[in-house]
Amino acid sequence: MRDPKRMFGRWPLLLLVVLALLPRPLAGESRADTLNARLDAVVAQAVAENRIVGGVVVVARDGQVAYRKAFGLADREAGRPARPDTLFRLASMSKPLVSAAALALADQGRLSLDDPVTRWLPYFQARLADGSPATITVRQLLTHTAGLSYGFLEPPDGPLARAGVSDGLDRPGISLAENLRRLATVPLSFPPGTDWGYSLSIDVLGAVVAAAGGGELPEVVARVLTGPLGMADTAFVAASRERLSVPYAAGPGGPHRMADPEVMANKASGVRFSPSRATDAQAYPSGGAGLVGTADDYLRFLEAVRRDGGGVLAPQTARAMTANQIGDLRPALAGHGRGFGFGAAVLVERQAGQPANVGQWAWSGVYGSHFFLDRQAGLSVVVLTNTTPDGMSGRFPAEIATAVYAADATP
Repeated sequence: MRDPKRMFGRWPLLLLVVLALLPRPLAGESRADTLNARLDAVVAQAVAENRIVGGVVVVARDGQVAYRKAFGLADREAGRPARPDTLFRLASMSKPLVSAAALALADQGRLSLDDPVTRWLPYFQARLADGSPATITVRQLLTHTAGLSYGFLEPPDGPLARAGVSDGLDRPGISLAENLRRLATVPLSFPPGTDWGYSLSIDVLGAVVAAAGGGELPEVVARVLTGPLGMADTAFVAASRERLSVPYAAGPGGPHRMADPEVMANKASGVRFSPSRATDAQAYPSGGAGLVGTADDYLRFLEAVRRDGGGVLAPQTARAMTANQIGDLRPALAGHGRGFGFGAAVLVERQAGQPANVGQWAWSGVYGSHFFLDRQAGLSVVVLTNTTPDGMSGRFPAEIATAVYAADATP
């Protein structure tokens, strides 16, 4: 796997390059024509160049679906085409959903963002490197300022690996509680609230959501979020094996069908995937990486956030999700000029030549997907693919964003 910082951080530079090469819209060309033509060209080229095996792109402008198409193959070996209702492993695109479930419970008075984690998980006793106790709050879990980490960001023999902690993408054969107990034995990377570090904090948050919601995490998420929004295909276990896409990983000869397990190396260590986790009802529900869903379902969620909560979140809560919550911290992993809201990165400093507006809320999933919501432009964009890492970072997401914003600029 490519270096995580480079995977996210190259977006602005690539956008500048793509924008410089982008022709002006033809005279008389409508926004709809421009959007269809440019996105059709982007996805066709990605498939033709063997960068992406298959996927679905859905774009909504001011609440109306402006583009909705599947492309390529959901299963290359079987010749099964991708369809709009194809299911994809959401990986870290699970994080905004579980974060929203926590915020919905806060709106209901079931928990407070300033609650210490130990109120809900007494066994999760965090400590600093010197052994002194540390208090982590729900808010710090939501913003990745808790001091936790991910194993794939550490060396192969790092503290999380030595403690046997799962990153939520493999099948370790243990419960969520056991994984978090192991995580709690690892000293924090920094005192909570003092820095930003991408981490297992949303897995911890998932356990808090379950405890505060009075049920197992899948049931609570369905009750407070996906059920009310009509997201019938979004769950921790695939709703249909027949509609589930096959995952592919980039390699020297192009994308190959993922093994189980599959380890993709990066500069630190590697990401361990177990694609069969998506159909394993016994696997623990990873709040940070475990959901499966469709592009249509994810669009429903983004539109609820864009429309000030859509009935599942209070308006001020939905606005807070897409507002910077970490002050002057600037996570390198999130890309240039970005802070972090609840569940995803927020553009706080517009870069020269970058089409996104300040306030754009965006994140991606390591199986090969990404989204962005631009409230100022009225845009909600979901791109789910079955190819990692090209569906989540680099040229393809930059081309998608450029095509969408170019069409939006068309008179």
